[in-house]
Amino acid sequence: PRPLHRGVSGIRVSGNSNDFWDAEVKDNTEKEDLDRNHSSSQSFLSLRSPFRFFFQDNSPPKYGVTENGFTADPFGGGTPRSRHRLTMLFLKLSLVVIVILALTGSFWWTISISTSSRGHIFRGYRRLQEQLVSDLWDIGELSLGPSRLKEIEFCSEEFENYIPCFNVSENVALGYSDGNEYDRLCGHGSRKSCLVLPPVNYKIPLRWPTGKEVIWVANVKITGQEVFSSGSLTKRMMMLEEDQISFRSASLMFDGVEDYSHQIAEMIGLRNESNFIQAGVRTILDIGCGYGSFGAHLFSKQLLTMCIANYESSGSQVQLTLERGLPAMIGSFNSKQLPYPSLSFDMLHCARCGVDWDKKDGIFLIEADRVLKPGGYFVWTSPLTNVHTFLRDKEKQKRWNFVRDFAENLCWELISQQDETVVWKKTNKKSCYSSRKPGSFPPICSKGQDVESPYYRPLQNCIGGTNSRQWVPIEERATWPFRSNLNKNELELYGLHSEELVVDTANYKTAVRNYWSLLSPLIFSDHPKRPGDEDPSPPYNMFRNVLDMNARYGGFNAALLEAGKSVWVMNVVPTTGPNYLPLVLDRGYIGVFHNWCEAFPTYPRTYDMVHADGLLSLETSQYRRCTMLDLLTEIDRLLRPEVLNQSYQLFKSGH
Repeated sequence: PRPLHRGVSGIRVSGNSNDFWDAEVKDNTEKEDLDRNHSSSQSFLSLRSPFRFFFQDNSPPKYGVTENGFTADPFGGGTPRSRHRLTMLFLKLSLVVIVILALTGSFWWTISISTSSRGHIFRGYRRLQEQLVSDLWDIGELSLGPSRLKEIEFCSEEFENYIPCFNVSENVALGYSDGNEYDRLCGHGSRKSCLVLPPVNYKIPLRWPTGKEVIWVANVKITGQEVFSSGSLTKRMMMLEEDQISFRSASLMFDGVEDYSHQIAEMIGLRNESNFIQAGVRTILDIGCGYGSFGAHLFSKQLLTMCIANYESSGSQVQLTLERGLPAMIGSFNSKQLPYPSLSFDMLHCARCGVDWDKKDGIFLIEADRVLKPGGYFVWTSPLTNVHTFLRDKEKQKRWNFVRDFAENLCWELISQQDETVVWKKTNKKSCYSSRKPGSFPPICSKGQDVESPYYRPLQNCIGGTNSRQWVPIEERATWPFRSNLNKNELELYGLHSEELVVDTANYKTAVRNYWSLLSPLIFSDHPKRPGDEDPSPPYNMFRNVLDMNARYGGFNAALLEAGKSVWVMNVVPTTGPNYLPLVLDRGYIGVFHNWCEAFPTYPRTYDMVHADGLLSLETSQYRRCTMLDLLTEIDRLLRPEVLNQSYQLFKSGH
């Protein structure tokens, strides 16, 4: 191997050790002059000898033979040349003195370094040592190759729907209750080092868009009773055969979700749900989404709906929604803030979502307000809002009055109420908060409390987002799809130039073309196409759910959409890197903040493609936060099995 340091292995001195003076003896008649100068030369030699290695002479050999056949005297020299050499000697001596003084000064400066400075240097050196050990450890893990993989065992069958950090029985044993037992709890030992196996009868999901309406029963954990009892608006579904579930409406003449969406649009003042885009609505947070029917219908209107629901061991809303090819993740309003930045979504939707908005002094409404953009809409459908029930149930009337009054204190305007559905609009002016009555609750968060991108922080009892640079009403933003290309002023909020976004998108356009050229034999194997042809139109696209583990500016998402791929992307911004998640969300995409040393809040087998460009170097650069093996086993848990697993081999290390 190449040596780490190169140095001088030795010094080679040519000629005699007294070869510092040239003697030019013209003829024997000058011998008397030589004798006169001899004593002078000897004195010079006594000074020169100790520094001979500092002054390498390029003169010819001194003990050679002159033209008269005499050996040259090393100490001889003519009178003019001697004076010249004397001058040069003094200059060289001066240089030596300067070097000595510099070295002496450096020595004393080193001694004078304070104890704290030495400690700082020592700590820096220790960090370099630790980083070196970390890098060598990771290299060693990779070099083990197949022998290392033999240590990873398969999880038992009972863990086929295993999600680290969500263990209800363990949380109950630890004393959690009142809904908090369903919270996410990631601690030491919360992750099992095993590979999650799919169910025995697992089948590759049907291709989009067929898979949006029909899924395989064996792919999800749900009982027949849960299927037949799912009669609510957003959970409506019907069994077609023994091995399939259909989400189509049971009636050919009445589609409840379509009529419901149309009703909400009219309550806002729009002609129908197709006009949501013109009203500034692009991204929707669907709380307790049922099985994603609301988002499935709106997807055709170019609206992107993120479903969140509590962890459920069976009949999970999140698992079934993802199986349909729709965005979803586990999330709740129990005790912690959601892992989204302030001012993230254009609309929040809750249709019998199970959240008691009047509980805990309205703290859940405060969190809903935090993630709602200025001018955004909060849609709530519940029997509690039905005016006709107030006459028979005073308790419901009391609860409704609390929510209505609290929403007013949040500067939400109640714009419409029909049957069980109420629509509020969040203020687009910060001045509304200062115009409230003195002492109004909740107060405005201080700058210290108003964290832009909290990561499962305890719920706050103050209004957040008012200090954010992203406070821009949805009506003032460009509508979709122009919204994905942020203008110069918007990019300046994030310290970026438009050229950086252009370059990022261009790079990922090239990457997507390269990816698809490599994947075509796999994902289109049953639909041959010639090189250069366009990708087959749906339903021949086997990729639907895409997870970008290190999204940066959302460039991979943008490139996929521009290439016409029928996919949606969960843009994840790691907690260990630069936080551009607000920018990603402002572009009209969906995403989440996440620590990849913890399990992602989703069920196994929920993504068709995992993109990890730059993630491994980002995560392993942190000293022993987690091992590369932890990351790869988590990716394996997230990926759908069978042939789609081969896509991971192409994407796990980036381009």
